[in-house]
Amino acid sequence: MLVLRILIGVGLAYLVLLLLAWLFQDRLAFPAPRAKLPDPKRVGVENGERVELVSGDGTKLVGWYLTPKVGEVHTVRNNLPQPPRASPTSPTSAGLLWFYGNGETVAAIWPIVREFQPPGTAVLVLDYPGYGGSGGRAREGALYAAADAAYAALTARPDVDPQRIYVYGRSLGSAVATYTAAHHPVAGLILESPFTNAAAMAKYHYGLLPRFLLRLSLDNVANVRRVSCPILLFHGDADRLVPTAMGMAVAAAAAGPVEVVLIHGAGHNDTYDVGGRSYRDKMWRFIGRTGP
Repeated sequence: MLVLRILIGVGLAYLVLLLLAWLFQDRLAFPAPRAKLPDPKRVGVENGERVELVSGDGTKLVGWYLTPKVGEVHTVRNNLPQPPRASPTSPTSAGLLWFYGNGETVAAIWPIVREFQPPGTAVLVLDYPGYGGSGGRAREGALYAAADAAYAALTARPDVDPQRIYVYGRSLGSAVATYTAAHHPVAGLILESPFTNAAAMAKYHYGLLPRFLLRLSLDNVANVRRVSCPILLFHGDADRLVPTAMGMAVAAAAAGPVEVVLIHGAGHNDTYDVGGRSYRDKMWRFIGRTGP
């Protein structure tokens, strides 16, 4: 009798666990931290401006647009291929869309975006729906709608060449980035710590939960199969949150050329620190040498 009660108790507990997983999987995937969007001028980013967009589903989004910086870094990076300079006859620059990880906001990562901004390249970074200072609710479809709005806004900029749009995505942002590259013309795609898809991540971290509960897709593998532009892929070889093997599977599935850069000793959240200047220079080279 005692054994039966234990089995019933375990069964009920498992059912409750399944119900919670069904109800709260969006919150697990999209923790959506809130933070007020800083004014770029007040934090010393003179080439930055606050932007406000409305996505296709009506969500109000906020973020930063960084105008191209040309000249000040060339003296210390003159041995590297650089993006084409703007000229009086062609006053447009390359543009970079930046999609961050699931626990980040523009307020948290703006120093990295400023440091990594490639010479001669404009950058647009937005808070996802429900994140930072943006409105709405964090859901997979809402993230993709925000990506569409960001792409449209960047290509509409008079100082940006729509034929030279690059997309960067880290961790969760890799799914937003591959979606963008699969649905819009881009000159190059940069991924950091990409996972294969939501189902594989759920199996890796929550192996006891049945797959039929999962509503999320976040399918990087399916997306990169539709991407023919060059891809630069970074992954820490000590990443325990998103195994390096997942990044290699994404690289193997790509339809176009892929360059893989393993960051030795880096986990999931210290790639910028461990990769450092080498990481940044590799990213700058990629944008400098690829084209439409």
